[in-house]
Amino acid sequence: MKKLKRVGIYPGTFDPVTYGHIDLIRRALGIFDEVLVAVASEGSEKSQLFSVEERLSFLKKAVRSLGPRVRILPFDGLVVKFARKHGASTMIRGVRMISDFEYEFQMALTNRKLASDIETIFLMPHESYSYLSSRLIKEISRLGGDIGAFVPSFVEAALKKRFPR
Repeated sequence: MKKLKRVGIYPGTFDPVTYGHIDLIRRALGIFDEVLVAVASEGSEKSQLFSVEERLSFLKKAVRSLGPRVRILPFDGLVVKFARKHGASTMIRGVRMISDFEYEFQMALTNRKLASDIETIFLMPHESYSYLSSRLIKEISRLGGDIGAFVPSFVEAALKKRFPR
């Protein structure tokens, strides 16, 4: 009997990818045979600092060492439709603080209503990343702060180009 491959999908904007995101991908690999990182290409592009192509490139570079079990793909539209198309049965969501949970819980219940066959699991990042957010990192960078401990060096360099001081 052939064992079914467990595929989890980790959707987000990843604008930009942080060590917290990478930590969750690594944790998800302990649960799933394959992790599909779905980078949102649609939406309020004006609020996104980096293009979808840049975000895809950053992610591919950031997780290269994790091997072929991680796939990075762009998506638009409903994530549950994208998940089905790619054989993912579980949505992976990161929860850093209690404040994240309320929003994530609402989204999980909505996705369950849209696609009852796709489950949602919540993963907590390592405590050293529990306060990180892409929004916060962009703000620190914009104000000239050191973000080297929060993002890979190539993301830090890209942020410095966007926010020269």
